[in-house]
Amino acid sequence: MASRSNRRSAKRAAGRRRLPLRSLLPLLLLCAMLAMLMLRGYVHSEILADFRVRPEASTDKVPQKILDGGPVIDTRGGKETSLRLPDHRIVLTFDDGPDPTWTPKVLDILKKHHAHAVFFVTGTMASRYPELVQRMIDEGNEVGLHTFNHPDLSYQSTGRIDWELSQNQLALAGAAGIRSSLFRPPYSSFADAMDDKSWPVTKYIGARGYLTVVNDIDSEDWRKPGADTIIANATPKGGKGAIVLMHDSGGDRHQTVQALDRYLPQLQGQGYQFQNLTEALQAPNADTPVTGLDLWRGKAWIFLVQASDDVTGVLVVGLAIVGGLVLARFGLMLLLSVLHARKTRHRKFRWGPQPVTEPASVLVPAYNEAKCIESTVRSLTASEHPIEILVIDDGSSDGTARIVEDLNLPDVRVIRQLNAGKPAALNRGLANARHDLIVMMDGDTVFEPATVRELVQPFADRKVGAVAGNAKVGNKDTLIGAWQHIEYVMGFNLDRRMYDVLRCMPTIPGAVGAFRRSALERVGGMSDDTLAEDTDITMAIHRDGWKVVYAEKARAWTEAPESVQQLWSQRYRWSYGTMQAIWKHRKAVVERGPSGRFGRVGLPLVSLFMVLAPLLAPLIDMFLVYGLLFGPTQKTILAWFGVLAVQVVCASYAFVLDRERLTPLISLPLQQILYRQLMYVVLLQSWITALTGGRLRWQKLRRKGGVSAPPNMPAQEQRVMDGRPVA
Repeated sequence: MASRSNRRSAKRAAGRRRLPLRSLLPLLLLCAMLAMLMLRGYVHSEILADFRVRPEASTDKVPQKILDGGPVIDTRGGKETSLRLPDHRIVLTFDDGPDPTWTPKVLDILKKHHAHAVFFVTGTMASRYPELVQRMIDEGNEVGLHTFNHPDLSYQSTGRIDWELSQNQLALAGAAGIRSSLFRPPYSSFADAMDDKSWPVTKYIGARGYLTVVNDIDSEDWRKPGADTIIANATPKGGKGAIVLMHDSGGDRHQTVQALDRYLPQLQGQGYQFQNLTEALQAPNADTPVTGLDLWRGKAWIFLVQASDDVTGVLVVGLAIVGGLVLARFGLMLLLSVLHARKTRHRKFRWGPQPVTEPASVLVPAYNEAKCIESTVRSLTASEHPIEILVIDDGSSDGTARIVEDLNLPDVRVIRQLNAGKPAALNRGLANARHDLIVMMDGDTVFEPATVRELVQPFADRKVGAVAGNAKVGNKDTLIGAWQHIEYVMGFNLDRRMYDVLRCMPTIPGAVGAFRRSALERVGGMSDDTLAEDTDITMAIHRDGWKVVYAEKARAWTEAPESVQQLWSQRYRWSYGTMQAIWKHRKAVVERGPSGRFGRVGLPLVSLFMVLAPLLAPLIDMFLVYGLLFGPTQKTILAWFGVLAVQVVCASYAFVLDRERLTPLISLPLQQILYRQLMYVVLLQSWITALTGGRLRWQKLRRKGGVSAPPNMPAQEQRVMDGRPVA
């Protein structure tokens, strides 16, 4: 027996250890997407024109033989020598590539005229276009290093220089399986331009085993002076050999391509040969094969870069989708909520020919609600509408039922049952209710005196089967509470106005809702098939042909979670339960009649606005970070604030409709940055649970019992928090 008990304890402990791992999956996935996006931005850094403006530096430390020497500088092994090319030898060098538009054109012309060249590639571009690096090698050209992302090494530490070289080599290894011993510093020009800032870098790079290659002639093609000028600039004088600087990337290079097609045959006709650097110097090839771990590291790097491009492409599509959904939702919300308000607030508006005066049964399912239940029940006894109150104690262990019984309030009954869950408690209450109008609420919610009266008025229309009330956050004095208050007023109640007009209300809130008994009985009562029994029953009533409407004046004050952990638990259950309900009622999409109408209108809208759009919404913030880091910064900030402005307009309108103060909206920007990310991770975790077939248990929130409603205050003036009226 002891060993069996130990095994059960071990299983429970293992379950507790596994749960955080599943909770971490969404965070890991989010981090992976952010990493891919950041990697993409990093390797897509743009190369600008190959010139710089920097303070003049002295040349005191540079040997005169280097200043007067050739463009190939060798400081390997402590040497300080330089080399020039033989006469009638030209080494064409192309910087800043490869470029997907211009490099292939340059390679085509070189191949056409049987010429070779040296391409000094950056690691960022080589990582993005590895096939072009491979083509350079395959067609007999040499490839040299031009750093990873083109910084001015004269102002960098030796650690940064090493990193630039190693990352550049990593890209070459992955792209073409080679490493190179040729290096050209960014922003370099001629040997006599070497100064006390750049010479130490040249010496250090030589000590790392590299030949530094500058140039004899600058074609100045980056200035785009025209093909004729480029040819004139690139032509050596008196048949001398030269290393010529050109560019195959960094902007529009059509003039370079045009000039090259004329330049090559023109100088070949004058007896010039266009060779690689090592061919011209009759030295071993500078590009050597890479094998083993270095090769696989390079291949892995290229794979990750390509994957980051693919992932980013998908994220861009997702951003376009979420942008369209956000704007569509806000547009619909504003338009349809205006129509709803104009209709229901018109002085001649009536739900039916006569006000509803018949009594209602209020069902209060309660599980360990000792801190809240007295305020809940007392708020109901102050109701302006005739009611009976049924508190269904679902196996509470904290004396909830005894607290209600000790109140000795009229028309209040306590029904006890073993713990079986909220749906079972509501069904038990329904079986014991005396009236045909059924009001349901949570055990931590308080009603205003007019709430039940306003909630049952829509039943004057015999087609109405259920009514959604206006749930409000009572404990909104904390930051999390204020964010939820914004969400309830804007995201829930404004949504309900929209869904009311479209006749596809997805959820009767558990905190405040009313049902016609016959509608509940026709669909089989409350179901425990999902964790969102309120969404499940609402969809079932729609499919049975009943109307579901929103009563904005039926206000209820509920205690929202006050910690991130409790909020996570609640929204995880809501999100997962909503997915379960959508899946359960999926056949409505192909059915006829009222069920088909809800299936083809309501289910797509709920799926888009409650499942897909929230899942993609954080892309807005992800691309905000991307834009701030990699640009265009100004446009990114304007776009983000544009979306925020639309949300502020919608939220302000929602607050005005609900007669709420606008002060909490000050925290809206912070809500968008922090709160939305939490909701995203919760929804993503729900997706993972659904896709992996996981089971989620009911998660009871710990209440503080801080919400109550003064029974005699007029409903339209009530602003209740922690038992105190708030002006």
